[in-house]
Amino acid sequence: MPDRPITLAVIIGAHGITGEVRLKLFGSGLDGVKAHKTFNNGALTLKTLRPQKDLGIAWFAEITDRNAAEAARGTELTVPRSALPPLGEDEYYHADMVGLPVVSDAGEPLGTVRAIEDFGAGDLLDIATPDGKAFMAPVAAADIGEDRIVIDPVWAE
Repeated sequence: MPDRPITLAVIIGAHGITGEVRLKLFGSGLDGVKAHKTFNNGALTLKTLRPQKDLGIAWFAEITDRNAAEAARGTELTVPRSALPPLGEDEYYHADMVGLPVVSDAGEPLGTVRAIEDFGAGDLLDIATPDGKAFMAPVAAADIGEDRIVIDPVWAE
């Protein structure tokens, strides 16, 4: 996979007056963010991180007051794809599946993965079809390859 930036969290607002920020966490949550010290190609240096309900409260060396924290709202915290831990067999990163073509078991093009969703019962592929429509299929029913995903066409009906 190319060494593209992978988003681990996003700053959603200020926390207090000292420059701490609230983070919406993705992927591995707090542990995934804690595993890294710098983000956005070194633009942000993590000093502290602690949990608060389903969020993280972080302090970055470069964000020194509430005004700077408010200005950072919406900033995605990214790391290079190569900085993520290696995967085991039958494991995948959602970011690696987004954008992959989806085909039937006969090779017929069905669409492109635009997102991975989880509504509580397991991961679902959100697939955009060539005609502008969309459908979902369970990741568990897919054969995930490096350059495409194969599913039973019954999911596209």
